[in-house]
Amino acid sequence: MSINNLWTAGGIVSIPLLGFSLLAIALIIERIIFWWRVKQQRRRIVKEVMSLYRSDRFAAIDKLKKNAQLPIARIFLEAMELEQPTPDEFRLALDSAVQAEIPVLRRFQTIITASPLLGLLGTILGLIQSFSAMDLGNAAAANTTGVTGGLSEALISTVMGLVVAIFTLLFANAFRGLYLRELSFIQECGGQLELLNRRFHQGVKEYATHK
Repeated sequence: MSINNLWTAGGIVSIPLLGFSLLAIALIIERIIFWWRVKQQRRRIVKEVMSLYRSDRFAAIDKLKKNAQLPIARIFLEAMELEQPTPDEFRLALDSAVQAEIPVLRRFQTIITASPLLGLLGTILGLIQSFSAMDLGNAAAANTTGVTGGLSEALISTVMGLVVAIFTLLFANAFRGLYLRELSFIQECGGQLELLNRRFHQGVKEYATHK
């Protein structure tokens, strides 16, 4: 069976499934580029910002602004741009920024859920077509073509939905692993930044007391 015949035999749900397939490919490419950039730059940027923050807070902020395409840079900016925050305020800003970035890091989940559901919808529609072609009171008068066509549509749409779902699930699992590692890295670096801020805040308090 050719590709054109396959999509036609899949019934009406083959159209959204085709759309989901194209969307999945586009999202996979976008996520690969996104994670490649993050992995290439994040550790170097964090190291430079930590070093700058010890001596020049504004230089560290400027460095983060130049790399605002990175989630960790945007998270650090939310806290470091606060004017003389207390340690609790600084930590709250970091936590809030992390929560705001989670949807960006976890993108790609909806299509995985929708694809098998569309396949299931195709199964139901195909079975309805099959049953509508059957005459239970007169088996000989049953529309054999309608029955087999409906069953074919049901099976093909189910297979198509599962293929799209399995294909996207493989990449989703890989992206989920990257997301968990990135979240752990952000929490580790956030803790280090929070410690630096606490030391700076303590130093300011001690200077004000002695003065």
